[in-house]
Amino acid sequence: MNVIYAQAPNGQLTPPTLKWHEDLMFLAKQLVKRHANAFHFISPETFQAEIDRLDAQLPTMNSDQIFVGMDQIANSIGDGHTYIRIPDDAPAFPVEFERFGDDYRLTEAAPAASMSDVIGHKLIAVDGVPIDRVRTLLLTLTPADETQALRDLRACLLLNNGLVLYGLGITSNRDHVSYTFETKAGQLTLNLPASSPMPRSAWLRAATTVPLYRQHPGEPLWCLPFEKERAVYCSFQSYKNLRESSKAMLDLLHEKQPQYLILDLRLNKGGDFGLGLKYLIKPIRKMRGINRSDHLFVLIGPRTFSAAMSNAAQFHDRTKALLVGQPIGEKPNSYQEAREMVLPNSHWTVRCSIKFYKFTKSSENLIRPDKEIPETWDDYNSGRDPVLDWVLQQSAREPK
Repeated sequence: MNVIYAQAPNGQLTPPTLKWHEDLMFLAKQLVKRHANAFHFISPETFQAEIDRLDAQLPTMNSDQIFVGMDQIANSIGDGHTYIRIPDDAPAFPVEFERFGDDYRLTEAAPAASMSDVIGHKLIAVDGVPIDRVRTLLLTLTPADETQALRDLRACLLLNNGLVLYGLGITSNRDHVSYTFETKAGQLTLNLPASSPMPRSAWLRAATTVPLYRQHPGEPLWCLPFEKERAVYCSFQSYKNLRESSKAMLDLLHEKQPQYLILDLRLNKGGDFGLGLKYLIKPIRKMRGINRSDHLFVLIGPRTFSAAMSNAAQFHDRTKALLVGQPIGEKPNSYQEAREMVLPNSHWTVRCSIKFYKFTKSSENLIRPDKEIPETWDDYNSGRDPVLDWVLQQSAREPK
């Protein structure tokens, strides 16, 4: 962490309580001052009670516990853009989990002899704490007024974070963890130390094959023609260099003249929705061969966040696009457009929303797909993509 105080014998940072108090008071005051509407979900009385409770406990807490306490307060504001950023040097364990229904599965892990025995299996406890209790604790570090799908997604992403697990009291050591799995041979516990990052290409994977939409991670926008289906599939994962990458996409569409366009936003974490509107939605809306019913598909899911959520809603309202996949995790009518501030002593980065946006007229305040298709563990494990499969089947049914 970016805290400059002295180290205690156990490795925990031990600044004077007064410094932590200053950070907490700064957080409490500035969240209310800078957020567009800090009390749209939590009441001022409840907010202040949480500040007072944490302030009273500061003298007995270590830095990880204090981080968790402050982040819980930030998340109590409610929206998905308001939180404290986990420090880059927080200890991490070389595993990744995903949630399928009520089960957490180990989907990827750094190579090790013991990993092959548990990869793909169901997680049932962390340091002896049952997974249901772990989930309950992790949910306190997720936005309190977002959908359960988004909250569960974020909680799952914290399962490998040593700072969070220790700060919540799940583990007894921020640099070590034990995960217990349910296997065909019975329960099996894996003990892991925190480790330095290593190339993900070398990790073990539970899936036998990687579905198309999970390929080329980190590539902002890439496309693949499906000649037989007369379709072009484009994975839109990031807004980085969208002006250039969208031109390459549009050039491909003009060259191939497909009858179907499949734009995949399932792994897009957001950026500037104005860029998506300018470089994707408006040009595609003018393409008469593609912008028609059952010929333009936008794939969405719980990970479709921020600007990607906004653009998905705009595709639905301003084009003939059919939304396919799972409901988007973030509420479309909510406080967004985060700005950052830094706590004066710990130097932790706090994000808070400064503007309210409304992207749907639905009273449900949720973007549901026109065609909802869940992804099961069996789908993931076998490398199937039921969402893309369904779309390609639609094109196959159309007469040539």
